[in-house]
Amino acid sequence: MNYPSLNKEYHTLKESYANRGMNLENLINETNKYYIDKDIAIIYKKPTPIGINKVSYKENKQVIREAYFKSPSTLDYNGIYKGYYIDFDAKETNNKTSFPLLNIHEHQILHMRRIIKHGGITFLIIKMCNNYFLFPGEKLLIFIDNNERKSIPYQYIKENSYEIKEGYRPALDYIKAVDSLIKENKNEN
Repeated sequence: MNYPSLNKEYHTLKESYANRGMNLENLINETNKYYIDKDIAIIYKKPTPIGINKVSYKENKQVIREAYFKSPSTLDYNGIYKGYYIDFDAKETNNKTSFPLLNIHEHQILHMRRIIKHGGITFLIIKMCNNYFLFPGEKLLIFIDNNERKSIPYQYIKENSYEIKEGYRPALDYIKAVDSLIKENKNEN
């Protein structure tokens, strides 16, 4: 009898399809948990600041009935890795030719400029055309400052990013791309 736990082909299939259907934030959250568990990096998803107006109580549970955003959030994730402050956001698009700049808010761009000014590392992790990219904040700002376009061409992202491969554990090992970005930044200085 070929029980799944004894069938080598089953394990290979299971691992290659393990993360199918997970959205980008879930992959990053799972990866960040792995990094923390393995003492690789300490990176967390920031909660969105909300104010609560109305709450109802049912069966010993509090349910928020009305709330509002207190202030615009900056980027979704921040933390520390090898002594570097890391701050980034996750973005997805179904567009196959370009990444719409409407997906990045003005206050997020300002926040990225401030992170760079103070020596931090900032980037976007973009899912586009079934690929994952670590797109450095510096490259994003260069594009924005030198173009009138309302979207970033896929080719520009591909040429100016570090590709990230989806895997089993961790789900989306972006730290390898961060290492490459750190190395590139050191070579430029």
